[in-house]
Amino acid sequence: MKNGLIVLSGGMDSITMLYDFQDKIKMAISFDYGSNHNMREIPFAKLHCRRLKIKHYTIHLGFMHKHFKSSLLEGADAVPDGKYNDENMKSTVVPFRNGIMLSIAAGFAESHGLNSVYIANHAGDHAIYPDCTPGFVEYMSKATEAGTYNNLKIIAPYTNITKTDIAKKGKALGIDYSETWSCYKGGNAHCGTCATCNERKMALRAAGIDDRTIYLN
Repeated sequence: MKNGLIVLSGGMDSITMLYDFQDKIKMAISFDYGSNHNMREIPFAKLHCRRLKIKHYTIHLGFMHKHFKSSLLEGADAVPDGKYNDENMKSTVVPFRNGIMLSIAAGFAESHGLNSVYIANHAGDHAIYPDCTPGFVEYMSKATEAGTYNNLKIIAPYTNITKTDIAKKGKALGIDYSETWSCYKGGNAHCGTCATCNERKMALRAAGIDDRTIYLN
């Protein structure tokens, strides 16, 4: 029975989870919070949902772009190049982004009679993003269980695996990763130099995937 909703960005991780758990996912929700790359990611989220015949919704959170501080919200020039590590990526943190999104997703899911929300955080995020850690997911799930009539749970199956592990799952599932978006700069093509592009390249290479992504560099 399909009783889950997925928070779907259109990036590698959440698209992989969409296919991996398609038998459990009834709806998908994307958030446009004014980041550099939202408008590049969300069309891919819609594309894959159409293919799988999963209902997709986009929720606009313009207040985050207006009031929150993050390089993701300040234009491409603010996004750091280099390696995907904690010091380099701290500027890309959007404060409590996943907390806000999961709260909305939980209310959306309960309103549609669903009892679980899926999120595709992974082990590489833990040191960088406080709202991607195992502890955060655990406490957030306890909050949604306590705060909903149907005891809604947050499901995060990729919490303790790497992006390479996710790419290997995607390879087995036959996912074309050129139909996903990673670059935080959000241009017409992946820049190839920002930390998320570098992380993407490394994961696909390590998984033995022919990377058909178009990079500027």
